[in-house]
Amino acid sequence: FSAVVRPLTDFTDSGGTTLIEQIVTGRCNVVVCGATSSGKTSLLASMVDSIIGDERLIVLEDTTELPCRAPHVVRLEARPASVEGVAPVSLSDLVRTALRLRPDRMIVGEVRSNECLALVQAMNTGHDGSLSTCHANGPLDALLRLESLVLQAAPQWPLAAVRQQLARSIDIIVHVDRVEGRRRVSEIGEVVPPALDGLLAPPAVRTLGRLQNDRFVPVAPLT
Repeated sequence: FSAVVRPLTDFTDSGGTTLIEQIVTGRCNVVVCGATSSGKTSLLASMVDSIIGDERLIVLEDTTELPCRAPHVVRLEARPASVEGVAPVSLSDLVRTALRLRPDRMIVGEVRSNECLALVQAMNTGHDGSLSTCHANGPLDALLRLESLVLQAAPQWPLAAVRQQLARSIDIIVHVDRVEGRRRVSEIGEVVPPALDGLLAPPAVRTLGRLQNDRFVPVAPLT
């Protein structure tokens, strides 16, 4: 895996860069979504690199691939079971362990299974500014995919509780895509929690900006 951290300008223009820097500085919980090889991990590394100050970062991954130049970082890597009978250490185990390591931010390389539940709970316990990635076709699809992963990990949870938890844990979803061979930020959305009198309604995603004619166009301000 590449050890080079690419600048944010490789993924978007000045409009998108300014918005992403505001999101990171404002300690929003962010999920970067996109297809396979769309640049999710590379964009995540660029966002982590834009964190200002000596914050304690806990980086959790299945396979170590996220380049990180932060001065205060702890890396944890999942481990499969061995033929000698050594027990596996899953990403869910790492998320629970990270909560005991006094993180200022948690960086989860990719959410694809039961670790989604632990991540969402961690994001809703005061660890603002955490970041992760997942596979999805867009911001709303990412939210619905995370919803299904939480339900898979905790089928006893009511759907209304899952949606409220997701909407109040994740602030921003950034979608990255391959556009004519280039990896570009195509849309940034802000998660809007459902009204309390409409708990079964899915959370909405308010578009903050999108790629139009090879330019990132701001649509709405970050609240």
